[in-house]
Amino acid sequence: MANILITGGAGFIGFHLSKYLSNFDNIVTIADDLSRGKFDEDLNNLLKLKNVSFKKIDLTNYAEYETLDSNFDFAYHLAAVNGTKYFYEMPEKLMRINILTTLNFLEWVTKTKCKNVMFSSSSEAYAGTISRYKEKIPTPEDIPLCIEDIFNPRFSYGGSKIAGELLFVNYAKKFQLRAKIVRFHNIYGPRMGYEHVIPEFCSRILRNENPFKIYGGHQTRAFCYVDDAVHAIRSIMEKSDNSIEIFHVGNDLEEISINDLADKMFQVTQYFPKKEIENAPEGSISRRCPSIEKLRSKLNYKPQVLLVEGLKKTFDWYKSVYEKNPK
Repeated sequence: MANILITGGAGFIGFHLSKYLSNFDNIVTIADDLSRGKFDEDLNNLLKLKNVSFKKIDLTNYAEYETLDSNFDFAYHLAAVNGTKYFYEMPEKLMRINILTTLNFLEWVTKTKCKNVMFSSSSEAYAGTISRYKEKIPTPEDIPLCIEDIFNPRFSYGGSKIAGELLFVNYAKKFQLRAKIVRFHNIYGPRMGYEHVIPEFCSRILRNENPFKIYGGHQTRAFCYVDDAVHAIRSIMEKSDNSIEIFHVGNDLEEISINDLADKMFQVTQYFPKKEIENAPEGSISRRCPSIEKLRSKLNYKPQVLLVEGLKKTFDWYKSVYEKNPK
């Protein structure tokens, strides 16, 4: 049993991680300002557990960290603004929140007894490298990170994650933290909002959109179901060694084009509209797939949920929400 803090625990991956870790008799504290996460039925049910608690705090305000326990065994920092539309609509706010919350987290944790910390990074940290330099795909952890076009607001998110990785590495060296950086690769599943391709497809299918627009249909991604992702995170934090390490978390077994992804969604839902292929947003990379050989070799990790199974679980969840509140 461990005492665990999860910032951003009311959000997508944070919620699923909180729920998963609560199954092992851990004491789980969720810290969130609810700017992205929300008190829905799922979170309310989780908080009925005696070993899970919630603290609403503004993680951009360092003073509010002082209300937290100083005796955590593990601290997972997942709080961040994500979602492609936010990259373009509010890049300056996104960067402010993501960098400030990470800096405050590190300043706070170095004054506590907690030495086991994790930073939630992203494949967007190296998207510019892939686009500009055509680096290896599937992509390993040692890839250089870069911003391809500083004037493109899309890179606000990737830039905030590069800054976060630098902060974690250097704070960990200075204060002897056992720090793990996890770069997530297209994690999907229930309760992930509506700003990403799979929930967006779910929403548009439920609204019977026809013709059905597909942006960047030729682009490929490797999607990872959220249950597999949180299992990997726990292994990384509890079973890997004491060094400062970076891990790519994803599923390299079923890389798929966005056009073929739409077809799989149509098969799962038995909805077959006319497709219209549109250009991808500027700055969106043509191909993304992680190498997870490090996870396999060091932690014996293997994704368990096939794409068609995960799509069905995800769609069924969004359908249940839609039926309660059509929009």
